[in-house]
Amino acid sequence: MSFRFVTQPEIRREARRILPLEVWNFGDGASETELTKKRNRQALDRLAIRQDILVDAREIDTATTLCGVPLSWPVVIAPMGGLVLFHEEGDVEMGRGAERADTLQFLSGATGWPVETVAAASKGPKMFQLYHFGDRAWVAELLARVEASGYLSVCLTVDTQVYSRRERDVLARWSPREAMKKAPNPRGPAPDYPTRLTWSDVEWLQKTTRLPVGLKGVMTATDAKRAVDMGVRIVWVSNHGGRQLDSTQASIDALPAIADAVGDRADIIIDGGFSRGTAVLKGIAWGARADEHQASDVGLRVPRRLELSEIRDEVRRCPPAWGAARRADTAGCP
Repeated sequence: MSFRFVTQPEIRREARRILPLEVWNFGDGASETELTKKRNRQALDRLAIRQDILVDAREIDTATTLCGVPLSWPVVIAPMGGLVLFHEEGDVEMGRGAERADTLQFLSGATGWPVETVAAASKGPKMFQLYHFGDRAWVAELLARVEASGYLSVCLTVDTQVYSRRERDVLARWSPREAMKKAPNPRGPAPDYPTRLTWSDVEWLQKTTRLPVGLKGVMTATDAKRAVDMGVRIVWVSNHGGRQLDSTQASIDALPAIADAVGDRADIIIDGGFSRGTAVLKGIAWGARADEHQASDVGLRVPRRLELSEIRDEVRRCPPAWGAARRADTAGCP
């Protein structure tokens, strides 16, 4: 089969060509000076992979699990709000792409389509990322719909107490939140509600839903330990891809201490710069259960699937190059 695109740079160039500049900047940009976004990539690039030789690489096992859900490879689709700006069925299309790529979709709490519609459009496993954009009664009603639609966990985002200053949007005099009002699924009624969130809200969430609860936005071992001590099932190491607090630590740099604090009491996800197979292996080596990949373009269905296929191929090609025939044997990252 002949494809128009066979590499990630080609896909990004095409996305940049066809998307309105404001939409491209919303997807590609970060907060203020964008230093955190740069650090995410630089920190991953700084890590070198030890290359061992003459290890039998005929059997390469990339399988893992997340909250008991089997995954054939350790990459899942990151929740991305505002996908309707890139494609009219963005969240729905992303679910279809995840199914074709044999991975899990995390649906954003800022989805442009109802949770029921996204769940019904594809058969792959799905989990839900929660923005607490309303009072507890609003969240309880939403979680009931999430449970009824078959989502397998809920992760509360905890690093958006205040919406960041994203200077590409500011410079363009453009508001993504205003632009997203065209979406079929309305946003929550109180976008400023996260300013009041505390650990008591995590306890309430655990009592309110039957689903495993995770926290997205954990960047310190202290917070990770407190989370697992209270029964949180997923610790999500994330600086929001550099889109929230500028000048904070790279997520991969925060991972080792968090992995030590968590141990085997919860699953760890990490995001922030993971766009190649070698980066995925570095995250696994430092203690993550799965890495999250954010789409570079969701307006083109075939490229979306091809980009994931490329990353999966890279993941499988990494272990032979540094002496690990199984994904579990990745402790060679210095």
